Amino acid sequence: MNTKKINSLSPDVLCKMRQIEISTKRLLKGIVPGDSRSMQKGVGLDFDQIREYQMGDDVRFIDWSGTARTGTLLVKQYVQERARVILVAVDVSSSSFFSSGQERKCDIMAQVASVFALVAEYNNDSVGLLLFSDTVELYVPAGKGMEHVRKLMRILFTYEPKGARTSFDAIFKKLADLQRKDTIVMIISDFIGELETIYCTIVARLYSLIAVRCLDKNEHVMPGIGFMTLVDVETGEMVAIDTSNNAKKVDILLAARIDEQNVFFKKKGIDVLDVSVDQLFIGDMVRFFQRRMR
Repeated sequence: MNTKKINSLSPDVLCKMRQIEISTKRLLKGIVPGDSRSMQKGVGLDFDQIREYQMGDDVRFIDWSGTARTGTLLVKQYVQERARVILVAVDVSSSSFFSSGQERKCDIMAQVASVFALVAEYNNDSVGLLLFSDTVELYVPAGKGMEHVRKLMRILFTYEPKGARTSFDAIFKKLADLQRKDTIVMIISDFIGELETIYCTIVARLYSLIAVRCLDKNEHVMPGIGFMTLVDVETGEMVAIDTSNNAKKVDILLAARIDEQNVFFKKKGIDVLDVSVDQLFIGDMVRFFQRRMR
């Protein structure tokens, strides 16, 4: 890990992290946790059922009282717990710094990733972190426990990106190289960039992928406020536009881009969750995660 790129925590960041942790845990207490158990049978923490003995069953789990009562040889069966691996991949390219309000997209992405990490910890799942721009800038292998989750949160709220542009080829190649089976990958991004890469199909087959799309309200609807100079923060390219006369045309283009992404995600079997920068989202994130993990 490049610790030089991680700053010390400011009081504001500490306060934000604490608020997210409290809010998420409060919501989790009111929701039935996702069932993280596999259906693999064997010695486990949770009793499953009593059934007839089958050749090869462990004789230590014979239910003698039930056998005596029914006259049939019975055994106790348990469900073996198996924690999942959750990998949160966050886009830290320059487009994530855009904002038309008080909070930037990157701030919301950090909060969303933190919520997912907290819910994973609550469900006894392992959680890891990937930060990417035009390269994979940081990879933290999956781990467990609140100390690990808080470490990830500190990184998310203080990391200073090195790259400006976005390359989904870079993140998909990294995932293909990792080849972590039984892993759920949540990619948090505005998804402004070329999604179709040579590695995308491979990764979609290897992992259960969830695209968490985080957009500013002005990336849905362009305000008609007259002449504006727009700057592509990833390339530095500038363009002047009269939003009074062209706002509807821009809105059509923005909607078309989202529709195109949705078609792509559906084709690849990738679930999509939309997050609006200007709306409360922690409750939606918690409920989505819990439903998705069942």
